[in-house]
Amino acid sequence: MSLSLHTSLLLVFLLSLLLLRGTTSLPGSIGMTYTSSSSSPPPDHVASTLQSLKISAVRLPNPSPSVVRSFSYSNISLLLSLPNSLLPSLASNRSSADLFLYTHVIPFYPRSHISSISLGSDIFSSSSDLSSLLLPALRNLHSSLISLGIHSISLSTTFSFVNIMSTAFPPSSAEFNQPISQLIIKPLLDFLDETNSSFFVNLYPYSVYSLNHDIPIGFALFEEQEPFNFREDSVTGVKYRNLFDVMVDAVISAMAVAGHENIPVVVTETGWPSSSNGAGDPDAREGYAEIYIKGLIDHLKSGLGTPLRKEGVAQTYIYELFDGDEKQGNETGEQNWGILFPNMTAKYHIDFSEASGGPVVEIAIGFVLAVVGVLILH
Repeated sequence: MSLSLHTSLLLVFLLSLLLLRGTTSLPGSIGMTYTSSSSSPPPDHVASTLQSLKISAVRLPNPSPSVVRSFSYSNISLLLSLPNSLLPSLASNRSSADLFLYTHVIPFYPRSHISSISLGSDIFSSSSDLSSLLLPALRNLHSSLISLGIHSISLSTTFSFVNIMSTAFPPSSAEFNQPISQLIIKPLLDFLDETNSSFFVNLYPYSVYSLNHDIPIGFALFEEQEPFNFREDSVTGVKYRNLFDVMVDAVISAMAVAGHENIPVVVTETGWPSSSNGAGDPDAREGYAEIYIKGLIDHLKSGLGTPLRKEGVAQTYIYELFDGDEKQGNETGEQNWGILFPNMTAKYHIDFSEASGGPVVEIAIGFVLAVVGVLILH
């Protein structure tokens, strides 16, 4: 039986309420950082384990072709993080960009779902100044992708929060450090806007908490249930209940100051150390690591976003899959961050399955379906 115009309009109204929801949005994907090494299991085994854990995205630092191949037909999206050492050759000419794509991307794409490439990490803090090479390298790689008819792989570079931000709090007053902002970040943001790409940032509440123990540990660990566990932005009056949101909104505010307030943010690394090798850090403990990761995932799945961006971050990659994975930067130091043991058993019980937007959405879907059923019967 066909539905009347009145009934059809009512259905459109109900579905609009569902889609607009008001308080929540669909959460971004939650992924893992995985570095293949001689001490870790074979990449094929890792890929199948990640699928069984319902992990939908993986970041691969300095990926080899064989590791990229191992994710073929897995439906896991890949972020390829390239080392700084490739910048000079990629910036010099298009043929170097073509060569990289023909060895690391073309043989496997789209069977391996490569969604983005990060070219370098904290390039301004490396031993040699690579800042002048970033945009030429990105543009060469972008031109090569377009010439090959590939439009779905986005390009960016990765920064560490502690290296680029003037302050974390209050978020509304945050700006990027100078002269990095003018020399590197502003031209990069122009490129990201032109190419519909995202801003990549390594973001560790652990690092900010370690530098300032006036911050309550519960605020850094997503223990939001405490009634007074918040900090208020004195400029906007916004209340923050976890340090992660503070740091994300600081990045968003800084991008707005630079003239780009709508570029998506991807958290390329975040985590909490389960132990410390050497000096010993009382806050690097397995219990805290489990609380942080579970709190992070629950927060991201809630769809609540952040006070300044209701859709929240586009993607978040937890650092890391196994202890002892090599790291290009120095923010994680001599510590263990892995969530799996080398035999691929889990340190913690974590549910990585994608959320549908929380109980509000599930109730709304049930309500709409019930109404549809009643209307059709009548």
